[in-house]
Amino acid sequence: MNTVSDRLNEIYELLVKAYGPQHWWPAESPLEVMVGAVLTQNTNWQGVEQAIANLKRDNLLNQHKLKALSTEELSRLIKPAGYFNLKARRLKNLIEMVTEAYGGDLAAMEQMETAQLRQELLLVNGVGPETADSILLYAFHRPIFVVDTYTYRVTSRHGLIEEEANYQALQDLFMEHLPLDVDMFNEYHALLVRAGKLHCKRKARCEGCPLEPLLP
Repeated sequence: MNTVSDRLNEIYELLVKAYGPQHWWPAESPLEVMVGAVLTQNTNWQGVEQAIANLKRDNLLNQHKLKALSTEELSRLIKPAGYFNLKARRLKNLIEMVTEAYGGDLAAMEQMETAQLRQELLLVNGVGPETADSILLYAFHRPIFVVDTYTYRVTSRHGLIEEEANYQALQDLFMEHLPLDVDMFNEYHALLVRAGKLHCKRKARCEGCPLEPLLP
């Protein structure tokens, strides 16, 4: 019988073969990743791209400029990302942490031990585990697995996790049975999102899915 590690690796290999590299996260700096991680909550990436483009256009993709910007003006600029008033407050909270705790020095954040940095991020109002782990993986290149709805759907439908599993149990599934590899975790998360959007929707569309042969 295949071990959990074997099954996770098989899923990964089938998705890579089907979809190829996903080139996540499309960003020019750690700060851009951090901003994107907040803006992408409950929305599609296209809107996030437009919101970030607005910030870049006005030369505002800088932690000190974002701190000085009013919440109202930030809301206007990030409107394409949806829930813009809420996200503006959350983004201001994150920037406040960066500037207060680290003087706005992202290189100083880079030096922090992963568990401590994760805890600091989770203390920011509006930053949950998925957002914090996205920042850790994609901005600071830490080997931490990002879990989302698609991760849950694929693993539960393939019998790898109980239906009532929480975020931590899902994350442990990957981190305890796969090598702690930043590049693999990056690619795996992106591939699961791709499979989720195409096939593992709220109502599964298994026909033609690369993982269809593995269904229990």
